[in-house]
Amino acid sequence: MSKETELAQKKADLAPNQVEAWRKFSRTVFKEGVLDEKTKQLIAVAVAHVTQCPWCIKAHTPLALRRGASKEEIMEAIWVAAEMRAGAAYSHANIAMEEMEKNP
Repeated sequence: MSKETELAQKKADLAPNQVEAWRKFSRTVFKEGVLDEKTKQLIAVAVAHVTQCPWCIKAHTPLALRRGASKEEIMEAIWVAAEMRAGAAYSHANIAMEEMEKNP
């Protein structure tokens, strides 16, 4: 058993009801609905990059491939995430601008 698998089991043992609820929630969210599973996995890969979660990136990248996403589609989703993250940083410059204007 890998260290990650062992830790996951220990966490589940400490809060089994919550872990089961989380797993059910995750299965429900990623089921095909109005959005297909490939699109949902591309969104997950993009969000994982914005939240900077290495475990999510490692989990959802192969899932996206298995759901039919191409490597190019995955990379494009990552670039969309990067642009959105950069845009948020730039727009928050308004807060700094406001503070600078208070202190000429």
